[in-house]
Amino acid sequence: MTTLSIDHVSRWFGNVVAVNDVTMTIGPGVTGLLGPNGAGKSTLINMMGGFLAPSTGTVTLDGQPTWRNEAIYKHIGIVPEREAMYDFLTGREFVVANAELHGLGAKAVQKALATVEMEYAQDRKIQTYSKGMRQRVKMASALVHDPSLLLLDEPFNGMDPRQRMQLMDLLRRMGDEGRTVLFSSHILEEVEQLAWHIEVVVAGRHAASGDFRKIRRLMTDRPHRYLVRSSDDRALAAALIADPSTSGIEVDLAEGALRIQAVDFGRFTALLPKVARDHGIRLLTVSPSDESLESVFSYLVAA
Repeated sequence: MTTLSIDHVSRWFGNVVAVNDVTMTIGPGVTGLLGPNGAGKSTLINMMGGFLAPSTGTVTLDGQPTWRNEAIYKHIGIVPEREAMYDFLTGREFVVANAELHGLGAKAVQKALATVEMEYAQDRKIQTYSKGMRQRVKMASALVHDPSLLLLDEPFNGMDPRQRMQLMDLLRRMGDEGRTVLFSSHILEEVEQLAWHIEVVVAGRHAASGDFRKIRRLMTDRPHRYLVRSSDDRALAAALIADPSTSGIEVDLAEGALRIQAVDFGRFTALLPKVARDHGIRLLTVSPSDESLESVFSYLVAA
């Protein structure tokens, strides 16, 4: 069970602070590192992988420092965001280069290429590859030594929808196998579809950690919004609006539902079924309308 620990880590470049006192723990499964462009995600990943020293703080993998520790590289696979590659090599030669660093042969190379479905193009020069194909061959290189920790920086960039789904399925399988997988993204949909756990970074600071739905419920200073369908929407609205937990109700004729804004999450969730029962109203649908990752991210960035 591989665990990556970041303890009060900062990194600055001259007068620019890229990462500011970040602490987090990444365990087995799939974790999404979410943040806008320029939030410090790539800097964090480079420190996690041992390619960049923290200015302060420590980064450890199962208790061992990642910086200047060659022994841990056999446990880490990394897919950088940058597109720069050895374009004069074929895809297979690119993967072979990393395999040989780990003392591995042709069998490991072919397995890695098959895993990312790049066997058909393995003998073509990388300079002929599309952006999505480049991403996949970088993935093959990162997987060739069967690492227990996989770090991916914006791995879905340039992939078409089919390639994205294939990579998502692959990362889910790795998480199910017990590997520790962390991928960064500024695309909310990617993280919401794939990650079991999120770490949010905004302007170099650690803004939130955990399941995005649970994070959203902790935001008690912002109203929660619900879409509710019932057997008598107007009677339900009249009963709910009298309670201080509800700050606004709109009848959505197009949806055939109520859009309810609640300012007290705990009180409202207990009140709704009680009011319905007391008035003989059947609740047909009760769903949060702002509990997506986009809602969480927008709130955190604005905070």
